[in-house]
Amino acid sequence: MMRHQSDPEKEAANPLSRAVARVRYALWGVGAFSLAINVLMLTGPVFMLQVYDRVLTSRSVPTLAALFGLAVALYIFFGVFELLRTRVLSRVGYRLDEQLMQPALQTWIATQLTGRPSSARPTNDLSALRMFMSSQGLPALFDLPWVPLYLGIVFLLHVQLGLLALGGAVVVVILAVANELTTRKSMNDAGLLENKETQFADQSLRSSEAIVSMGMTANVVQHWGDLRNAAKQRAQDAGDRSEWFAASSKAVRMLLQSALLGLGGYLAIMGKISPGTIVAASILAGRALSPIDQAIGNWRNILRARQAYVRLWHALVGYTGDQTKTDLPKPQGRLDVQKVIKLTDMADAAKGGARRPILHGVTFSLKAGDALGVIGPSGAGKSTLARMLVGLTMPDQGSVRLDGATFDQWDSNAVGRHIGYLPQHLELLPGSLKQNIARFDPGATDDEVIAAARLAGAHDLILKMPEGYATEIGFGRPPLSGGQAQRVCLARALFRLPPLVVLDEPSSNLDVDGDLALTHAIMRLRKAGSVVIVMTHRPGAIQAANLILMISDGRQVEFGEKNEVLRKVTRNKGRRPGPGNSKPENGNDDSTDPDSDG
Repeated sequence: MMRHQSDPEKEAANPLSRAVARVRYALWGVGAFSLAINVLMLTGPVFMLQVYDRVLTSRSVPTLAALFGLAVALYIFFGVFELLRTRVLSRVGYRLDEQLMQPALQTWIATQLTGRPSSARPTNDLSALRMFMSSQGLPALFDLPWVPLYLGIVFLLHVQLGLLALGGAVVVVILAVANELTTRKSMNDAGLLENKETQFADQSLRSSEAIVSMGMTANVVQHWGDLRNAAKQRAQDAGDRSEWFAASSKAVRMLLQSALLGLGGYLAIMGKISPGTIVAASILAGRALSPIDQAIGNWRNILRARQAYVRLWHALVGYTGDQTKTDLPKPQGRLDVQKVIKLTDMADAAKGGARRPILHGVTFSLKAGDALGVIGPSGAGKSTLARMLVGLTMPDQGSVRLDGATFDQWDSNAVGRHIGYLPQHLELLPGSLKQNIARFDPGATDDEVIAAARLAGAHDLILKMPEGYATEIGFGRPPLSGGQAQRVCLARALFRLPPLVVLDEPSSNLDVDGDLALTHAIMRLRKAGSVVIVMTHRPGAIQAANLILMISDGRQVEFGEKNEVLRKVTRNKGRRPGPGNSKPENGNDDSTDPDSDG
């Protein structure tokens, strides 16, 4: 297995390194099978040597029959060991996939939360590794260490034959090294461009409505084609060089076999070797160069697998899952936010100087049954705060605590089951409406799904669909409307009445009936003891809230009882700066007007 140079502690902690360590004994077994296979490959040249030097001279049919029977038995063992080696490598590939598929997908999902997702896909890299384990490239690498065995035997037949075979092997090795040096950069560039092309195509699918409606299709296709052609060009550059070296290696191998026959004929004429030695030396030399030849022929796949391994290793660095987390009890819904500061991304700061605060000094506490409406102008930091309240991003300073524990102390899967989150950007997974509302929990009951749909006001609209709750979305099916998707996503957030519910612009696509259903849902959650936080521009979304938090430019402007805060805001609104008037008491302008928020 290809190794990646790294810090020993990171290497030991990386899931990929641990998975490889678990299959190391199987790989040692493959090495043992490779030894047996390469020893048994001597059957052909030894049989030919005996036929030419013993059978033909003695004219003994029984000897020929015995030798042939022995060869048949050895070739049977050869076939069995070859099958076992191939089977073990295939099983190792599937074993690695089984151990790493969840960390790979979890890591990929997590990278999408950074705001700067990588174009690499750990799941694709894992698939590339699994397929490489079943390809012909890996057995060639296992056969390479046994090249000296065949060359040594040729030397035993005759020194001059050995020197000629060694010279041919050196030429082929030089071709292999040159192949590596000349194709590495092109293959790396091709891999990066292929990832960018795939990412652009995926994003184009998500933006298909905007692309088609605004006449962008031709331009988008052209840009995607440019990316794809650039990737193909770099891959073709590497392929052209690799094919040249592969053809040269094969030609050298064929020439070497003919040269050995010629030299062997000369040595036989001079009486220095037997006629059988000529054929045996040619077969052995061909076998010695065959693994190198196969490695060069599969070099493109080998490079791709190595790149996939390195990318996957880097993607999984630092992944620990939640094995070290304490299994905390189900949260009761007490939420404490203390002096939270969230800064812009490091990469953004590198372009424009110092990191600036997205949120600065936000502080509030909520108890079970509270509903908080968060208002403020666009860009005030409401969505960032929403992501922080559900543990998607961590504060740079300050703390967000659920039942006294910060989110990095919780098992993310365990606490996530007790959180309802409606993001601003609505996304549903391919599957049935029931599966999406139930969060793909196979243990969810129909009553629980229907209860969540009723609470979100989605039950009746689902029943109007041809297949009801079994209606499939995705997989080429017609998409839901914005209002339908929002209600289904809201039902998913309300599933099983989680103790903490965060809704980011929950009424952006809702009609009047939807607003009423949302207000009813918030009141129902409060009665159940849940904490509800609603980020909104629309006053109707905070009808059921008892608390209001106003933020502007990432800073907390007001927090308190809804009526009191709205009274302050309304009073400040009436005291706009103008002739004879000073600025409002809190120094805020119209940007904090709740009416301007929606």
